[in-house]
Amino acid sequence: MASRLVLLSLLSLLLFSLLISPSLSGDVPEDDDEDLTFLDDDDGDITASAAHDDSHFSDPEQSDAEFDDDFNYDDFDAPAGSEFDEYGSSAEFDESDVVVLNGGNFSEFIEKNRYVLVEFYAPWCGHCQALAPEYAAAATELKGENVVLAKVEASEESELAEKYEVQGFPTIYFFVDGVHKAYPGQRTKDGIVTWIKKKIGPGIYNITTTEDAERILTSEDKVVLGYLNSLVGPESEELAAASVLEDDVTFYQTVNPSVAKLFNLEDNVKLPTLVLLKKEAEKVSHYDGPFVKSAIAEFVFANKLPLVTTFTREAASLIFDSTIKKQLLLFAISNDTEKVAPIFQEAAKHFKGKLIFVYVQMDNEDVGKPVSDFFGITGDAPQILGYTGNDDARKFFLSGEITVENIKAFGEDFLEDKLKPFYKSEPVPETNDDDVKIVVGNNFDEIVLDESKDVLLEIYAPWCGHCQSLEPTYNKLAKHLRGVESLVIAKMDGTTNEHPRAKSDGFPTLLFYPAGNKSFDPITVDVDRTVVAFYKFLKKHASVPFKLQKPATTSTSPDSEPEAKESAKADSKNLKDEL
Repeated sequence: MASRLVLLSLLSLLLFSLLISPSLSGDVPEDDDEDLTFLDDDDGDITASAAHDDSHFSDPEQSDAEFDDDFNYDDFDAPAGSEFDEYGSSAEFDESDVVVLNGGNFSEFIEKNRYVLVEFYAPWCGHCQALAPEYAAAATELKGENVVLAKVEASEESELAEKYEVQGFPTIYFFVDGVHKAYPGQRTKDGIVTWIKKKIGPGIYNITTTEDAERILTSEDKVVLGYLNSLVGPESEELAAASVLEDDVTFYQTVNPSVAKLFNLEDNVKLPTLVLLKKEAEKVSHYDGPFVKSAIAEFVFANKLPLVTTFTREAASLIFDSTIKKQLLLFAISNDTEKVAPIFQEAAKHFKGKLIFVYVQMDNEDVGKPVSDFFGITGDAPQILGYTGNDDARKFFLSGEITVENIKAFGEDFLEDKLKPFYKSEPVPETNDDDVKIVVGNNFDEIVLDESKDVLLEIYAPWCGHCQSLEPTYNKLAKHLRGVESLVIAKMDGTTNEHPRAKSDGFPTLLFYPAGNKSFDPITVDVDRTVVAFYKFLKKHASVPFKLQKPATTSTSPDSEPEAKESAKADSKNLKDEL
């Protein structure tokens, strides 16, 4: 009996301890009753506001900033200024052949037309403005074909935009019998026309007369001609199959020796053969491989681009839309071009289909200077840089003299990932005693990757309005937490500093690096932009526990009314300026 009473007493004691000690159960609830009102005292939280009414859409490649050094490299796929005041407002082109669709006529129109290319646009979108004349010209050229080009103002037709999952502008879909897929081609008249003809036509076209040949050579920038034994049969079938794999080049075929001669093919050439012509420095590329679709397509892919593309806004799509992501860029002022450009072009012959070679004129104020600043190019001396593309964004500099052999060796090492990347950095600050620590590329490891510290890092841009609005809140947070030795509140100018462990998807980007876990990817801070929200986030994720003591006295801000705070909180989450 006594032993039973002892057992019951022990069980009661254990149950009581579980009830009063949640930590024994393994789940520690948040300290919800912690008084955090003092964090919002003093100046109150200042939060950002929405950029424009269409904030649920994005112009994915365009920055709101001026084109100085604060942009994405591929922002030059958009117009520089206000060439178009609003969509379709320029008098220089006629878009009467583009059909306007809306919620009232969209479904019926798609049902009645087998082939329809539809652009979802917004009037304020720079890329849409740049596309408008090209799109209109393509619509006019394709009038005689069984296809229609149409447009939808998605910023007004929100139901259609939502139905077709329009996330950015322009979004272009190709409808075939009511079924749509994304248009992957170039945003130029020729690119659109060629791509559509491939989708709705036979893939290859016959040239039977020299008159047709001369017209094609005059009007088209790049063409492929197959010189065959017959216009029907296995040779033609292989050529047609290859044409489907290369959407942006028009394929022709002929059996006429006079036509072949106009395309730089001699009478005694062995058939079947093929030639690629383009209006570039390297005008003619002869094919001498097996006449099978895969080999033909590989040849066309490798030779269709210019040896060297001069960087302009018009040429940007050739670079950004290419499936070849790695680029070699030559930076030189106009006076040095004649000296180094031929060397660069000769080296490019060895990397067809592997690298895109780009020339950037540094003293061109419109595009050359901003691109040079973006890549951290200083001085007037010619420089060559390897770039892995915006998805990866690693840069590599060629050291030594600019010669064909040096460029070839650099290019091979670049392709084989043997080079050490370069990252931009401002000078390391001589003093760094403020509550918010200054991080640059060259002290990132020392501050952010210190395994003993929990680090909150803001990546900002000086021109970013949301960053400026966040600054008072961020400074106040740092002031409250300056006594926590294990915690660092820091910021880095993302336009002048880079680090492989600091990837931003817009400004501001807030990242948290927990102590003892610096080998893992940082945690993206996705909370309201208030001191209290940041504090609670840090309490939850910090590897080293901490707790603030409420100050003995606090002051109350007249602007910190509960209603105002709730409104600010609702507007403050996840606002970014596009890169």
